[in-house]
Amino acid sequence: EVVYGIILFGWHAALTIAVSVISCILFEFIFQKVTKQKVVINNLSAAVTGVMLALVCPPTTPWWMIVIGSAVIVAKGLFGGIGSNVFNPALTGRAVMFISFPAIMGAQWLTPHSTSGIDAISSATTLSKLSSGAIQSIDFWQYFVGNRAGCIGETSVLLILISFIFLLATKIIDWRAPAGMIGTVTVCAFIAGLAKTGTMAGAGQEILINLLTGGLAFGACFIVTDYATTPVTKPGRLIFGAGCGLITFLIRKFCGYPEGVMFSILIMNSVAPLLNNFTG
Repeated sequence: EVVYGIILFGWHAALTIAVSVISCILFEFIFQKVTKQKVVINNLSAAVTGVMLALVCPPTTPWWMIVIGSAVIVAKGLFGGIGSNVFNPALTGRAVMFISFPAIMGAQWLTPHSTSGIDAISSATTLSKLSSGAIQSIDFWQYFVGNRAGCIGETSVLLILISFIFLLATKIIDWRAPAGMIGTVTVCAFIAGLAKTGTMAGAGQEILINLLTGGLAFGACFIVTDYATTPVTKPGRLIFGAGCGLITFLIRKFCGYPEGVMFSILIMNSVAPLLNNFTG
């Protein structure tokens, strides 16, 4: 995803990733020094957070905004360090950026392989356009392979799927939370599409729109599988993923925000300890 994001968006993506990684490492180092904790930046967890933060941001995000989002990594230290944080640090940083600077975070999107600086597609995302009826159809194949605008790491569903299979085969991640999230969105989209069009074709299109646009695939593969912020029990992971999927769909369908992946995962992060208690 890092390599493809740089190929797709050029130096904009490379700069965003570099600033994010360096900032996260620096802020964690400073926090651990100030609080007289053991400096553990050599475990690369801060670098991973930096990469993840960059990948969920638009490639044209100003560098100073990335620095602000990276500063949120100190919250991980306040909870006791790696493995003890309640909320996913990368998504928390993005949420702070999105809430503080919504116009910048959602106003301009870089077209793939752009050579003329910022090519602003629209202040509205594909999801919001589709919801409002401004776009009647999209090229699903282009969205699957990733030849589209979007956040650096969310564009190619194909690469995300390959990554998911690899992580699953090597037993680095568990399938339950991703399956719960994708499955719930699929069911909700099918019901909504059938109710809207009255046809199976319409329901199928609604499913594809929800699965291939936005950050659903990225969130299901790389975020809801985070060890520290998701349940440790198998039933808990399924419920966690289903909750993320349901909230994502409801935000997309009925709220002012066109995308709900970020908020859904952060909301479910807060109830992960409860799910552990109920399903343990």
